[in-house]
Amino acid sequence: MSNIFGLVGESLSHTFSPNIHKIILKKIGIKGYYNLFEIKRDNLDGAIYSLNLLGIKGVNVTIPYKESLLDYLSEISPEAKEIGAINTIDLSNEQATGYNTDYFGFGTMLKRFNIMPNNKKALILGTGGASKSVLTYLINNNVSDITLVSRNPSNVMHKFENIRVISYDNIKKLNALDMIINCTPCGMYPDENCTPISKELMQHFNIAIDLIYNPLKTKFLSYAQDLDIKHTNGLYMLIAQAVKSQEIWNNIDIPFDIIDEIYNEVINLLGDKNEK
Repeated sequence: MSNIFGLVGESLSHTFSPNIHKIILKKIGIKGYYNLFEIKRDNLDGAIYSLNLLGIKGVNVTIPYKESLLDYLSEISPEAKEIGAINTIDLSNEQATGYNTDYFGFGTMLKRFNIMPNNKKALILGTGGASKSVLTYLINNNVSDITLVSRNPSNVMHKFENIRVISYDNIKKLNALDMIINCTPCGMYPDENCTPISKELMQHFNIAIDLIYNPLKTKFLSYAQDLDIKHTNGLYMLIAQAVKSQEIWNNIDIPFDIIDEIYNEVINLLGDKNEK
């Protein structure tokens, strides 16, 4: 099978994934290509068949299809079943097996930046596929309390048993928490002026994480920096989950320090782009 990989989504103009996978493939000595596959929602039912027909070895999946594509898979890994969302599909052997490497990527990012979730109170903005990965990782790593924030709490409460779901208006009613994690696309290019919460609310936290990586510093993270709050964007998570995807597609183990090497290369690449 040819070494062709890719990313499936609805609109992919913002993504850094091809550059990241190009660097990963070079690091691990595998010749391959990483392409973008923009698919309209009406065409999802034929997506897996078409990818197999093209000889694609594996794809990542981004918003808004992390949950939608579950119905079209042959098999789902244990962590993806627990989360209820996928971001990676292995298409080898004419099968379509779904995984969630966001779970691995998020945990690797926390460890890299010395953010320990145990015994912390966390506020997660958003209730989509990305937030489910974050929620599951935090629960499995002994976070003491979790609150989810949704624009329409009543519409999603049934999906989250024993988890508090509130509206954005009710954030101000909460007592001081430790971590705030933005799992929404608010602030992502080209809507850089969007921010899910105010600077006034941000000051109630001591750790801020934005899963967005384009731009590297969102308005959300600018608030955190101004308030001297420990913060990070989602770039390291993106790279770590991409490395995990390549491990799955190629049935290999990639040394952990490769993630740091790739992260530094991508940061340099983005710095060069910003200077031009």
